[in-house]
Amino acid sequence: MSLIRLLDPWEPSFALVAVFVVVAVLFARGSRRLRIGMVRRVAFWTGLGLFYIALHTRLDYYAEHQFFVHRLQHLMLHHLAPLILMAAYPGAALRAGLPLRWRSALRRWQHRRFVRFVAAIVLHPTFISAAFVVSVVFWLIPSVQFIAMLDWRIYTFMNWSVAVSGLLYWWMLLDHRPSPPSRTRPGLRVLSPVITMTPQILVGAIITFSSHDLYPVFTLCGRAFTSLPAVLDQSLGGLIMWVPAGVLEAIGAMMALRHMMRLSTLPARVPPKAKRGGPGGKAALQG
Repeated sequence: MSLIRLLDPWEPSFALVAVFVVVAVLFARGSRRLRIGMVRRVAFWTGLGLFYIALHTRLDYYAEHQFFVHRLQHLMLHHLAPLILMAAYPGAALRAGLPLRWRSALRRWQHRRFVRFVAAIVLHPTFISAAFVVSVVFWLIPSVQFIAMLDWRIYTFMNWSVAVSGLLYWWMLLDHRPSPPSRTRPGLRVLSPVITMTPQILVGAIITFSSHDLYPVFTLCGRAFTSLPAVLDQSLGGLIMWVPAGVLEAIGAMMALRHMMRLSTLPARVPPKAKRGGPGGKAALQG
């Protein structure tokens, strides 16, 4: 099979294509309105392309019929693609790509009490870190994996949950702002990969060194590479979860450390009350 044929959709999805088109158009429009450097542009298009390859090409067929390819797919959705995409810091460009009326409506919507309440939960560092780990570990429970691989609705939800949790996590980790306005302190962003990496490495090691087939669903569905023994296929999948994922999180930690060191050289921020000359403001300025 040629490489071009590998890009053919395994299960065509109009909704999925529509999401990619909308995101691509918004970024392209926003890039013309803002000064977006070439490195950020390349990072965005590379990350978006990796998401497309993982979700809407023949790779999805092999992910359904071979465990180690399934782990490669989730490595792309959970680590590699969102890391590269969020390294482009696309938020400002995507907002700038919206029509002015939509940007105003989005700003008003963000200030609604219910939206702020939901954002306080969903964007909290503890929730994001927990979702990042659970979205991988939960789907690797053999009984859960068995059901997910046989029901296309659960399978789709599984892939989207992995992708969304990855986007949220790497958005949090690569945030280059001080706290506040960032919801996460710079030091915690450096420490977070160490915490989230540990359970993933542990589960990856258990899968790698298991002597029996934990996921017979791939045999039931028919393995794509029949010459590869089930236990070896499983070991390769565990190694993918163990080593490359750990390396990518270590890279993320170093990027977060770089941001923390940069922020440490900036002058201390003056409290808002001190700037306005409120109670204690003069003392704060003099101190």
